[in-house]
Amino acid sequence: MGGISLPRMLIGTNWFLGWSHRTAACDSAIREKFACPADFYPVIETFLGAGIDAVMAPISGTPVMAEAIDYAEQRSGRKIYRIDTPGLNVDNTASGRAEARNAVRRSRECGSDFCLIHHASAEQLVNKNKRAITRLPDYLEMIRDEGMIPGLSAHMPELVIYSDENGYDVETYIQIYNCMGFLMQVEVENVARIIWNAKHPVMTIKPMAAGRCTPYVGLNFSWSTIRGCDMVTVGTNSPREAAEDIEISMAALERRFPDLEARSSPFRQAVLGDKNNENE
Repeated sequence: MGGISLPRMLIGTNWFLGWSHRTAACDSAIREKFACPADFYPVIETFLGAGIDAVMAPISGTPVMAEAIDYAEQRSGRKIYRIDTPGLNVDNTASGRAEARNAVRRSRECGSDFCLIHHASAEQLVNKNKRAITRLPDYLEMIRDEGMIPGLSAHMPELVIYSDENGYDVETYIQIYNCMGFLMQVEVENVARIIWNAKHPVMTIKPMAAGRCTPYVGLNFSWSTIRGCDMVTVGTNSPREAAEDIEISMAALERRFPDLEARSSPFRQAVLGDKNNENE
């Protein structure tokens, strides 16, 4: 995309930054676990070991995430591609545009390769009557001027459709996509159709519906229903979770069963292969 080769799995960050989509207690536990840049490294290192070298996050708005990526690059000696999702002031005023330009500049200053306008900002510009995203080219030009690759975070699926119809200068989209329809604004089948018809690669997010389905179910669904150019963004809470998600994904792409330990249970049935805990 835009001359950069990205892995098909991207490192997600909700489970680094405390956006669990579950409870305030869960959010706090995540932030306590990932309190400083060194805390992130074991998870990022696991992804890097599989060639997964791209992170999606509101990097310019979360200093600890930017510092964690810097730390991981220094420890590993590897370049990590940064996909930033900044919020912009989209007021059609001189002060609003100046604030937006400063936000884009901060994205570049923290080393971002991609700058995808956050959906909360982009959706304010959508005109359904005209099937257009008003003044979007102004902000995409700001991103190009700073030497980054532009895209859209498109939780609202119309963003993908209208962007393609109008030929806006974007290279990629972010779109919520999971088997449960979690946080999706229209039915799963319709979002799948939008992804398949998109003119640019799509970075799908929330494949496990924020923990509402298992990785085996969520990742197999995503990999089997997107195109070869599309990506899946995966957030994890530990190196072992990252390793499991990588193995499940590789198995899905290779059409085999993943090499995974069975989940523990106090009286697991013999059919699950535990001869020491037969419950008959």
